[in-house]
Amino acid sequence: MGILDIKACTKRFGGLVAVKDLNMALQPGDLYGLIGPNGAGKTTIFNLITGVYAPDEGSIELDGTAIHRWKPAAIARLGMSRTFQNIRLFQSMTVLENVKLARHMRKKQGLFDAIVRTEKLKEEEKEVEHDAYELLKIFNLDTRAHELASNLPYGSQRRLEITRALATKPKVLLLDEPAAGMNPQEARELMRLIQWSRDQFQITILLVEHNMQVVMGVCEKIQVVDYGETIALGSPREIQGDPKVIEAYLGGA
Repeated sequence: MGILDIKACTKRFGGLVAVKDLNMALQPGDLYGLIGPNGAGKTTIFNLITGVYAPDEGSIELDGTAIHRWKPAAIARLGMSRTFQNIRLFQSMTVLENVKLARHMRKKQGLFDAIVRTEKLKEEEKEVEHDAYELLKIFNLDTRAHELASNLPYGSQRRLEITRALATKPKVLLLDEPAAGMNPQEARELMRLIQWSRDQFQITILLVEHNMQVVMGVCEKIQVVDYGETIALGSPREIQGDPKVIEAYLGGA
């Protein structure tokens, strides 16, 4: 059994079959790529995994627990975190506040502690702030901790979104086109950070990305979908040489 198991999942929207009989198995520590042309069903798959949609058929398990009927918040608490294709930061909050808010999902103190401001709560708040700063240092954002998230340049906002996702202490991290809008130097740095984050935090990463340099550079296993169905699965080398992939995706990239 893997850390994330998707078994025979199908999702329909009216007469449109967005995902058809999808199987996917991620093992702990995998750096796994999911690619395909626009409209192939990648975002729908992410939304199924994170509870935005429920599959019409099939099942999804996270670390052995069936989650395909769970709400997104419950799935996040179990250990799933994601970024979005369109950046979804709290723009009117500071960089530090964005990360602290995510880290608070793992808070141990309850309502009583918050009302009377117990010592346990104060200690936990110190720990949350310390952890947030440490993450910001890793992603070279600590010097801008007290700036509004909206003031960061685009590439830095992308890094902040990943930092915020890591603050929830996930078992599985879903990255939805993290290199979108980045220049080549930023994309290379992102590749390093993705690999480092997998190793440092001992997490599993599922990556959706159109930048083939990033996908082929960091992913150890790649699954290709087209019209909601899997057309190829293998190593980067195998995927690059697969005729179906070349026809459906890589040939038009």
